[in-house]
Amino acid sequence: MTRSSAPDTIVAIATGAAPGGVGMLRISGAQAHAIASGLGCARLQPRHAHYARWRDAHGEILDDGIVLWFPGPHSFTGEDVVELQGHGSPVVLRQLLARCIELGARQARAGEFSERAFLNGKLDLAQAEAIADLIAAGDVRAARAARRSLDGVFSRRVDAVGEQLVRLRIHVEAAIDFADEPLDTLGGAQVRAGLLQAQALLNQLRIDAERGRKLRDGLHAVLIGPPNAGKSSLLNALAGSERAIVTDIAGTTRDTLHETIRIDGLELTLVDTAGLREGGDAIEREGMRRARAEMQRADLAIVVLDARDPPSGAQAVGDAARSASRQLWIHNKCDLLPQWPAALPADAIAVSAATGQGLDALHARLRDIASEGAGEGVHGEFSARARHVEAILLAAGHLATADAQLQYDQLELAAEELRLAHDALGEISGRMSADDLLGKIFSSFCIGK
Repeated sequence: MTRSSAPDTIVAIATGAAPGGVGMLRISGAQAHAIASGLGCARLQPRHAHYARWRDAHGEILDDGIVLWFPGPHSFTGEDVVELQGHGSPVVLRQLLARCIELGARQARAGEFSERAFLNGKLDLAQAEAIADLIAAGDVRAARAARRSLDGVFSRRVDAVGEQLVRLRIHVEAAIDFADEPLDTLGGAQVRAGLLQAQALLNQLRIDAERGRKLRDGLHAVLIGPPNAGKSSLLNALAGSERAIVTDIAGTTRDTLHETIRIDGLELTLVDTAGLREGGDAIEREGMRRARAEMQRADLAIVVLDARDPPSGAQAVGDAARSASRQLWIHNKCDLLPQWPAALPADAIAVSAATGQGLDALHARLRDIASEGAGEGVHGEFSARARHVEAILLAAGHLATADAQLQYDQLELAAEELRLAHDALGEISGRMSADDLLGKIFSSFCIGK
């Protein structure tokens, strides 16, 4: 990456809006040291903590605290950076911010510090995104995964696949110069073996990135089933409150109801839907249509059946559950059976939303699905985003097409597909990103980050 040519110096409050014991203000750019001098911090040694009193234009003291100076390129942004660590009063911090602007800085845009770090080659794009993921982490495991991404674990995995693709591209494009020769005489077996290896690496990367996405975003699960199977009761039991209306009248739930809950650190977006059955009035049919639409976006279909007659419920659901990538079958109302079910299929769990029995097993299964059976501590686990998974899937599609083209010795077409696969992976690290992609990503960051 080339260093940012932005001539302006930026400033932002880098701590939260609420009062606190310590507040931080961050300055980055060529005028950072001069602005610090204007505040009353004239003699600064690089990477040393200095006590100072910061003054306004009339010499009045605004605050006092610690000043740190990091000359570029050895700083977070790669530019000259000054950090002021004072008292955490929002009023005082705003006064300091206004004084820095008077001295020549401008208010930073959201995410501009991290954006400059990326543009100056201090971070790649996946690492920059991991900063926001680390700040927003909801539990220890998500924080550790974000930390690994920030340390470059994810980026190195992507780079390893990219290097494999570069080697394949070099081999295939060199073979194009010998178009009269069949690929098998030009090391075709080596190319195909390398392509298989790249596909295997990419498939494992997709699995791990999808796990990282679920750690960051949580599971999107849709509750479906026939009327009166207890979907709304199960939602209330998992949420720990009466979020959905529950009655004995079939068709009570007409629209989708979204509820975000946390189970053992796992964020789970549950969507309660209208019961699936034949017939119903116009409103109920619209509710069933929305239920099926939710299934298209779901990570998991939680299919709730009445334990007293599971086959009838499964028949009413039909193929709707199959549109989700994964299903979990719940036999609810087991407290109404003469005895608790002794055995169920591997993808089914017996519960009673009314009594709470079986919910611990359901919690454990949901956690296992979120981690894809990896357990609590996964070596090398990293955070990822939906766009990363989409880029990996796009690259995998191009590799599959390249493989098909190689079967017919269509070297030019295979080389182009390999290039497109490499470009798709490049979007993860930002090496192939367009300006509008950068703007969309960094605009979601906090001010001062």
